[in-house]
Amino acid sequence: MAKKGNPLGIDIGGSGIKGAPVDLDTGALLQKRLRIDTPQPATPDAVAQVVDQIVDAFAEVTGDSPIGVTVPAVVIRGTVRSAANIDPSWVNTDAEALIKEHTGRSVTVLNDADAAGLAELHYGAAKGEKGLVILTTLGTGIGTALIYDGRLIPNSELGHLEIDGYDAEDRAASSVKEIEGLSWDEWIERLQRYYETIEMLFSPDLIVVGGGVSRDSDLFLPKLRLRAPIVPAVLRNKAGIIGAARLASDLAGLTR
Repeated sequence: MAKKGNPLGIDIGGSGIKGAPVDLDTGALLQKRLRIDTPQPATPDAVAQVVDQIVDAFAEVTGDSPIGVTVPAVVIRGTVRSAANIDPSWVNTDAEALIKEHTGRSVTVLNDADAAGLAELHYGAAKGEKGLVILTTLGTGIGTALIYDGRLIPNSELGHLEIDGYDAEDRAASSVKEIEGLSWDEWIERLQRYYETIEMLFSPDLIVVGGGVSRDSDLFLPKLRLRAPIVPAVLRNKAGIIGAARLASDLAGLTR
């Protein structure tokens, strides 16, 4: 049995479900991530069964510690209110109750971008920052997290801002760059429009950019003209797991 304070983080995505126990002092994963393909269709019960497999795989390490679970959706008090890359039957599902029923563990469910934001706040690019931090994840769509003075403002969904008559993520997500065959300069022009709108509306103190494309951040971030500093995320594809585990531990009163 693991000591309390080593919770399990699980990140539910459209193609894979990944989990690992997390060291809350450092944000490091205590073991190699376990990844299982997302079942198709990705119904609540089918996904909860996979989550249970991941919980069982790490049972000797995590004991009865809480688990944090991310979903690509709006989550309000444990209930899923939207569905992206998962089955529409998730809408209005009490995900926390469902996963607790399958696993027998204390469960916290949150939006995947919010989890990434919390991870960057505690262990990454936003550590020690005061004021308003906006994290964006550039991928299939644009996920966002708002953090003010260390507190998460959940379910921001700023990837769906309407800009110039378009849903922002339909123009500026990194997937659009690939689908439309945009050059870096063409895509940067769209990013500039997106981020300058974010800056006009929210006046952030720091913008953090995550998603797989952030590994190439030197090709586009220096070309954006903004007042606020804009920096790449540090934790990359581990951020969801780390942030979910951290929030679950915070809510259980286990973090120092």
